[in-house]
Amino acid sequence: LRQLLVAPLVKEDGGLALVISNPFDINALEQAKKILKIKDFELLVALREDILKLIDYHYGHLQYFEAAPSLEILPEEAPSEEEEEEGIPEDQESVVVQFANYLLEEAYNRGASDIHIESLTGRRGAQIRFRIDGECIPFQTVPYQMKRPLISRYKIMAGLDIAEKRLPQDGKIKFRTRTGKVFEVRVATIPTIENNEDVVMRILGGVEARTLEEINLRPEILEKFKKILEMPYGLILVVGPTGSGKTTTLHAALHYINRPSKKIWTAEDPVEIVQEGLRQVQVRHKIGLTFARVLRAFLRADPDVIMIGETRDEETAHALIEASLTGHLVFSTLHTNSAPETVTRLLGMGIDPYNFADALLGILAQRLAKRLCPDCKEPYQPTEKEIEELLFEYGTHPLHPLTEEEVRKATLYRPVGCPRCHQTGYRGRIALHELLIPNEELRELIVKAAPVHEIRETAMRNGMFTLKQDGIFKVLAGETDLKQVRAVCVR
Repeated sequence: LRQLLVAPLVKEDGGLALVISNPFDINALEQAKKILKIKDFELLVALREDILKLIDYHYGHLQYFEAAPSLEILPEEAPSEEEEEEGIPEDQESVVVQFANYLLEEAYNRGASDIHIESLTGRRGAQIRFRIDGECIPFQTVPYQMKRPLISRYKIMAGLDIAEKRLPQDGKIKFRTRTGKVFEVRVATIPTIENNEDVVMRILGGVEARTLEEINLRPEILEKFKKILEMPYGLILVVGPTGSGKTTTLHAALHYINRPSKKIWTAEDPVEIVQEGLRQVQVRHKIGLTFARVLRAFLRADPDVIMIGETRDEETAHALIEASLTGHLVFSTLHTNSAPETVTRLLGMGIDPYNFADALLGILAQRLAKRLCPDCKEPYQPTEKEIEELLFEYGTHPLHPLTEEEVRKATLYRPVGCPRCHQTGYRGRIALHELLIPNEELRELIVKAAPVHEIRETAMRNGMFTLKQDGIFKVLAGETDLKQVRAVCVR
């Protein structure tokens, strides 16, 4: 460790950190990880002298050490303006390249959906955060003299103009890991104050389609969903806010019906999951290749199944209804809060209510809640207050009321925290669902453009569970907790 200039620390919150003199020395990092047999850690930068003192004082007594209060974690000394203009030395250019690659691979291995490089004001560096399971988690801070070279490196990789710092830019990187896995990264640069730039990178692809059994549908909802997927034609919608797993669910549905006898076309922006057997098209708005235009082209291409990544406008909505009424099974998504609200949203776009009522097979609304870490979650019996809260949040259901006895018998789980979940108590996310399948009564309400509450009440009499009710069932099953359900569900 003295040769590598790396020291392990246990922080006050229990998390593990590695303190290093040169955060761009990838070889030192990899060797330290092997020596210490660790995978998850926060990377900190300290002066060489402080690291050596720490190793001399503590090593040999403890495997990991408590951070000494006197140890000050400092950014490396910022260069002068003249040094900055000259750029970094040639022997450090390869270090920047290595670190840029390391950052992408580390984010991918940790299951991050996004990488945020946020330029700090003054003569400071940049903060790097990973979005994991819906939350931004600090990863490390880049020294000031490496900030611009690192951002420039990503701009070069994405084919952007490195000289343009005043305007937002966007591009893509195709990246291969050392283990041979290939994924795409969508890069967006945004100018910030003091002539700085932020970079946000979305990790795309490299993900296989899941099966319907893997997306957390409860058995009764799964059975109903499979039935509408087997229909020869009609419209199926998956709805929810950005980042609620709509694309994953759509591809799981397509995976279920994907067979050689079917011609399946998809239009996506971007293409995040690649499936064999699907003919997938990347929408390009800059050249006029919109969802509506691609959909019209699909109708001339002998489709059995069509998937449109998002219904954003009236033109696309009309085309979806037309396609689903002319013998095609059509899938799409909308940004709506619930299944009943989707009906009023589409009617508000001006589509014909009679055609919509005839075409609609089902609407699946969903949210993603944090999943309790299976390695450290702790069982307990609910208190009287928790029993009351669970019954209140569940509310009433005309067909499936939740009784106090059911809740009292349930074993609940609370988050604890362990190295596998980075001491958070949660690992991964679980989907909550609300499936509306129209019967004749609901179709009549659609034709009449009935209010949302009336559609919701009728759908529940027809067997629909609300998002929050599905969440309560998953709390009682020990998969998540009430706090997380409340965080993502209004009703």
